[in-house]
Amino acid sequence: MSRWQQGAVIDLTIDELSNGGDGVGRWHNRVVFVANTVPGDRLQVRLTRVKPTYGYGKPLHVITPSEHRIRPACIVSDKCGGCQWQTVDYRRQLLAKEQQVLAALERIGGFETVSMQPILAASQPLEYRNKVTYPLARGTGGAVKAGYYRQGTHQIVNLNQCPIQHEALNPLLVDAKAAIKSRGWSLYNEKKHQGRLRHLGLRVGRNTGQTLLTLVTTGYLPEVKEQAEQWLESHPSLVGVCLNINPGQTNKIFGDETLCLAGQSHLEEVFLGLRLRIQPTTFFQVNTAQAEALVRIVLDQLNLQGNETVIDAYCGIGTLALPMAQQAARCIGIESQAESVAQAKQNAALNGLQNTDFLVGAVETLLPDVNAQQANPVDIVVLDPPRKGCDRTVLDTLTEVKPKRIVYMSCNPATLARDLKILCSSGYTLTRVQPADFFPQTAHVECVAFLEHTIF
Repeated sequence: MSRWQQGAVIDLTIDELSNGGDGVGRWHNRVVFVANTVPGDRLQVRLTRVKPTYGYGKPLHVITPSEHRIRPACIVSDKCGGCQWQTVDYRRQLLAKEQQVLAALERIGGFETVSMQPILAASQPLEYRNKVTYPLARGTGGAVKAGYYRQGTHQIVNLNQCPIQHEALNPLLVDAKAAIKSRGWSLYNEKKHQGRLRHLGLRVGRNTGQTLLTLVTTGYLPEVKEQAEQWLESHPSLVGVCLNINPGQTNKIFGDETLCLAGQSHLEEVFLGLRLRIQPTTFFQVNTAQAEALVRIVLDQLNLQGNETVIDAYCGIGTLALPMAQQAARCIGIESQAESVAQAKQNAALNGLQNTDFLVGAVETLLPDVNAQQANPVDIVVLDPPRKGCDRTVLDTLTEVKPKRIVYMSCNPATLARDLKILCSSGYTLTRVQPADFFPQTAHVECVAFLEHTIF
């Protein structure tokens, strides 16, 4: 019988999928996490790391494949860290995400009963990404490698096309790599902090077809404007080529300065009938169709009557604020990034929306002031914080302002559940949770939660 030690080979049946994407099995009351496996798989696993009650393993041989195991769309899916679940059929992916959300609400949030709707499935589980940003490295013979990192490393898995990115980005990827090689531009080495060219960014407007190409560098590149003009001439969908300068010794992708080398500094997208200008460093949901579908659900649930004042915290470029402004009396956006606020104002003007205001600053600082300036208390606050969730000061401010309704959008069920627990201990009731699959083939899941204040 195999022993519980590193290097041992065990037989294991995978029961479920973890929040991080690994398959999970149990061996003699110990939990074993195994990447690139599917619930229902029976396989041989070599233990690579062990702790007293859990461990990690590497699959050696699939003894009996799961009924949910499928052929992946990508030939490097077992190596690339961009996706975790290409071998899992889509229905089983959706079930795992529903379970992930429900478990977080029950275990972290302490909610015994939750009005959770079935997950909003993606109509297109492949070719959905409208934006990619690839690190670059030198390969054999001076070839340029671009792709996602190998699982658990900073080694680039080279790609010439990717089945989860929009098909319009594939020819740009191939052409950009060839041009970078022919120009002889030096590539950045993150260990030595030497070289110029760090990342290649590609973006597409799914509903307009416009594309944008961005080079991220530590400084200027020779002949870069000439190359930008050539790209513009070669690709009819390409509306602009930009250069973002990031000289810092940092894991942060983008720097503070972006130059337009050719064409325009943005692409245009149509989102729920609104025209939006999106720049290279702008945050915009990578799955346009799913974002539109979820915002429709938010609008339907809010059922705005035209007399409400809505605050959109963490508003970005106005992706949610502008659709709400079409139905509310007034919509005020709060965002800490000044560049995003400038774009939100531009997008409001582009669509002729005059009942909006966008403010630069922290939510916990501006929300009480904005509320105090209203003739009537704020009706609705929409939250869309980063993965870490809301700071406690933000939640405390919300319970002081006491909007009638709160809409909380989240990309992290754990921090969502934590924050909902705090809000529901302060007079709010959780009325509905809607999970949505914005990231097929991965373990990530988006949610929106609706709360109502029950004490007046």
